[in-house]
Amino acid sequence: MKKLIMSLLTFGFLGATFAQEAVSWKKRPTLSVNFFLKDFKTPDLIGSTSLATVLGNKQWAKFSEMTPGLSLQYFQGLSDKVDFMGTLAGSFLDYPFLTRGQYGENKFLLETEAAINLKLLTDKYVVVPFVSGGVGASMYGGSFFGAYIPAGAGLQFNLGGGESFIFSQVSYHIPVTTANVNYHLNYSIGFGSPLVDKKEVKVIPPPPPPMKVEPKDTDKDGIVDSLDKCPTVPGVAKYNGCPVPDTDKDGINDDNDKCPTVPGVAKYNGCPIPDTDKDGINDEEDKCPTVPGLARYKGCPIPDTDGDGINDEEDKCPTVAGPASNGGCPLPKITEEKKKKVEKAATNIYFATGSAVLLKKSYASLDEIVALLNETDNSTLGLDIEGHTDNTGSAALNKKLSQARATAVMTYFKKKGIAENRLSATGYGMEKPIADNKTAAGRAKNRRVEMKLREL
Repeated sequence: MKKLIMSLLTFGFLGATFAQEAVSWKKRPTLSVNFFLKDFKTPDLIGSTSLATVLGNKQWAKFSEMTPGLSLQYFQGLSDKVDFMGTLAGSFLDYPFLTRGQYGENKFLLETEAAINLKLLTDKYVVVPFVSGGVGASMYGGSFFGAYIPAGAGLQFNLGGGESFIFSQVSYHIPVTTANVNYHLNYSIGFGSPLVDKKEVKVIPPPPPPMKVEPKDTDKDGIVDSLDKCPTVPGVAKYNGCPVPDTDKDGINDDNDKCPTVPGVAKYNGCPIPDTDKDGINDEEDKCPTVPGLARYKGCPIPDTDGDGINDEEDKCPTVAGPASNGGCPLPKITEEKKKKVEKAATNIYFATGSAVLLKKSYASLDEIVALLNETDNSTLGLDIEGHTDNTGSAALNKKLSQARATAVMTYFKKKGIAENRLSATGYGMEKPIADNKTAAGRAKNRRVEMKLREL
């Protein structure tokens, strides 16, 4: 705790020394009324264990274990970032002496302190952190006198141009006379206001400049009447006091008109609005002024939204790229050839009787599907695996077996490197027969695994 306090004091001193401001913000004499709580328990626990232990075990003293009190504080600015702080505080408590333990009954504790506050910012700011250190003296019950060192930190809240403040502080009282003073923390909050009005700095205006007698210039164009050929109309020296001429009468004088003999507009320095791409649409109305286009597209060429080289007027799928051979629409990713290949492979999937164990003679067909899914053109294709059974046995057992077989096929694909998000496995049991379950041949057809390609 001592190391922490010394670090805060050092940081505050450096901030006060090196962060000077041009405008003075030295605090006026200010009086603050504060409410505080004294905490003897937390320093005692930290001293007997460690700060880390107290924080880790959440042993910080509760409000009910602290002693309340009131104090008056007087502040006087010594510089923009250094304040003197005097404190007079009182509270009633059963004082826990460091060497003798509890006194045994509540007595009045009077404390007085003189300290220096080192502020990290001036009173110009709304929130001002500060650290403090000083000396203090105490009297308990009229019989026990002691001395201590108060060191701490706080926040000052400026409520409006330095006219009033809220002070929030925590200080650590370090005994000098250990017989009558114990280590403890002091938490306080209070409201303060200056005791004197702010001094107003009067600014004396400079004397007016001496009057100058200027030659007469009726039209105020900077050319005296004796030299002005147009003394009542503002002009320029180049034209002997007359205005600059406008040959083409477009409102832009010849000196600023790049096309002085052709009427134009100011935006183009007196020239007509250009048509850069020569498509008959002037640049101000042309959304593509450097590329020839059509009026219905505001001077731009017919667009090709999907960038497939087929303009939108001829593209059957203008927002999706596709080849001209398919009218500008993309070719389907799932072709009939791919469907048939997957369907054929599905007819060659075999399991051990009554179980979800794949037989080795299924691997060749499954590996063909792995190869298909690994092709670059098929990287966005997924595979739905469906398990089906005949009606032999209960519906619940058939559903469970069909799900297990579909999952076994999906697991095989995953082991072969096919991403799980491209696969799904669903067991339908005997819900979707494709043949009559009354015959052995029909039941054999119903015991199957189906695989269906889909686009992700």
